[in-house]
Amino acid sequence: MNPAGLGVGEEPTAPPTTGIGISLTPADAAHKAAGTFPYTADLWAEGLLWAAVLRSPHPHARILSLDTRHAAAMPGVRAVVTHEDVAPGAMLGRGVTDRPPFASDLVRHHGEPIAAIAADHPDTARLAAAAIAVEYEVLDPVTDPEKAFEAAPLHPDGNVIRHIPLRHGDTAATGEVVVEGLYRVGRQDPAPIGAESGLAVPRPDGGVEVYTGATDPHTDRDRIAGCLGLHQEQVKVYVTGVAGALADREDQGMQLPLALLAIRTGHPVKLAANRSESFLGHAHRHPTLLRYRHHADAEGRLVKVEAQLLLDAGPYADDSSEALAAAVAFAAGPYKVPAAVVDGWVVRTNNPPAGHVRGEGAMQVCAAYEGQMDKLAARLGIEPAELRARNVMATGDALPTGQAVTCPAPVGTLLSAVREAPLPPLPRDVPVEDWLLPGGPEGAGEPGATRRGVGYALGMVHMLGAEGTDEVSTATVKVEGTTATVLCAAVETGQGFTTLARQIVQEVLGVEDVRVASVDTDQPPAGPGSRGRHTWVSGGAVERAAKMVRTQLLQPLAANFGLSAELLSIADGKITSYDGVLSTTVAEALEGKELWATAQCRPHPTEPLDGNGQGDAFVSLAFAAVRAVVDVDVELGAVRVVELALAQDVGRVLNPRQLRARLEAGLTQGVGAALTEHLRVSRGTVRRPDLTDYGLPTALDAPELTIVKLVEERDVVAPFGAKSASAAPLVVAPAAVAAAVRAATGRPVNRLPIRAQAAVAHPSA
Repeated sequence: MNPAGLGVGEEPTAPPTTGIGISLTPADAAHKAAGTFPYTADLWAEGLLWAAVLRSPHPHARILSLDTRHAAAMPGVRAVVTHEDVAPGAMLGRGVTDRPPFASDLVRHHGEPIAAIAADHPDTARLAAAAIAVEYEVLDPVTDPEKAFEAAPLHPDGNVIRHIPLRHGDTAATGEVVVEGLYRVGRQDPAPIGAESGLAVPRPDGGVEVYTGATDPHTDRDRIAGCLGLHQEQVKVYVTGVAGALADREDQGMQLPLALLAIRTGHPVKLAANRSESFLGHAHRHPTLLRYRHHADAEGRLVKVEAQLLLDAGPYADDSSEALAAAVAFAAGPYKVPAAVVDGWVVRTNNPPAGHVRGEGAMQVCAAYEGQMDKLAARLGIEPAELRARNVMATGDALPTGQAVTCPAPVGTLLSAVREAPLPPLPRDVPVEDWLLPGGPEGAGEPGATRRGVGYALGMVHMLGAEGTDEVSTATVKVEGTTATVLCAAVETGQGFTTLARQIVQEVLGVEDVRVASVDTDQPPAGPGSRGRHTWVSGGAVERAAKMVRTQLLQPLAANFGLSAELLSIADGKITSYDGVLSTTVAEALEGKELWATAQCRPHPTEPLDGNGQGDAFVSLAFAAVRAVVDVDVELGAVRVVELALAQDVGRVLNPRQLRARLEAGLTQGVGAALTEHLRVSRGTVRRPDLTDYGLPTALDAPELTIVKLVEERDVVAPFGAKSASAAPLVVAPAAVAAAVRAATGRPVNRLPIRAQAAVAHPSA
């Protein structure tokens, strides 16, 4: 027998333990598991003071007076700061800087910062914040985004942040079959596992050092310096452990008060937000209203898609413009559409601020266009998955923006994979005592009221920034002895960049001991950690720097043998020539040497959408297909997701275990968006901003997650050919769950999260 399939005389080869394609264990895994990993909330400094922020209790009000004297006189209070303590005209914000650090004359949302306190004890700081006397003239809030068009301006820049009119193909075309729908997507919160915290330490030169768990330290530095009238070199930002980030942690609303208080008091100042302060202090997903009309021929092939999209940004622009661009561009989904008429708006309201949350724009439209595909299938009497199969796009097709999809787009393959995957067993195939009914094991559900539904959804996301964003990252690789060090300002948020950087250097240089330096603003900028950019841009920079070091290492060896360095290879810690004449270890070749190189990675440029919504706005796209199986108690409206089956276009698997974790995280976050996660707001006021009222999915809510296929068609313009991983499952999963509930109940299900009354069976179902 030859069970290993080895040839005669061959020795079994041990699988590689380092490099690309290996499930390399993160270097900090043991510390995090043991609870010894230092997060920002764990930091301490001699002479530490504590900060608290006074926030507005009103969504819209005029500040008539602000009296801080009583608070400043309280024992233990060291400083009170307001808008008068920042530079005139100072503004914060991502993308668009239009948000004052502290409200001065108007408050525009519930929880907007008005003042900040530094005191000897956190309780003293909070009591002093409550003692600040603010006289308000309460104003009627604008909370309906449809009324924002006619309402008085909420901001000097007006209420309409952006309008994109997209026109594609024959806009007068009509189909034999037309279906219409109105859809709503609610306000999902990032709900990071650890609330925001930070520490600021004054410097002798009048500047400040800020320790934070944010994801874009250079932008934080620039905003702090600008608002405080400092030079950039007077502000240094260190990134400490990030206690969870889902493409958030990019808000400067906490870092600036800390920096200001540290400078004012001459002491280190720390802030650790509680959960309510966290909910009020950061941005959420854009609530969206979507109106659709789909035209198709008698065979179910799309003729035209018409849509009106309205995104609620809250009072400030942030990066809402890019969220709208994604929503408009992907409004028809990963389907071939000869014609499209799409109008998208993002407007200001007095609702809580919206900003960058994983899959922004794409997730909202996916829920709507997939609802339309289900309606179209029902109207034509075609099986929903089959209708989708007749319309899927492929590489070479064009988006409604006119941009050709030049990256791999195996949408049909993904759909086929989830269609062909085995279905989970039906409840009747397991003992009654083992049933997990909708509503939980102790719920009020009855087996006789349970209906099973199967639904499909397809979706896509863009990678990196869009519409001309200059994406660039810089990395340095140093090798001394048998140890390599990577310096790159890409923040590790849980997406696995530090592990990937180690794998890249191991692969290129054959050095096993690779360390990734902590991040601060003395390093060149790498940008925020979102949309797969650090895998692509920062990973690409690390690869280029490592290859430059590789050349420095190999050129002298090759020259001694009259060879070109390209004829030498590195594998398993050994350097060999193509003919076997040269053979040495990497450790021997590096002995006594110190090599280093710095490199940048900048993807090909993109362009803004024009007046008709046309243009090559995106660097690349990633696609996913999800099949959802749900059980619904059609009397109570309770829903249990039994299984999510995923097929995804990943480009290349760089770390299998890490990739699976990212996919499962995206799917689970999608279940939350579909069923439970909705920040409750009444006339602009957040109701019970805590995890008791906010329905964050738990382990009991997580369904069986089955990854049925990972398509590895490498994107030739991406380093390693890899694509963004976690956003696509999140974008598609809510739409698939909604489709499965439709199948089980016969109800339209046009709102996310799905309300109980929407899951009660239609009489004809």
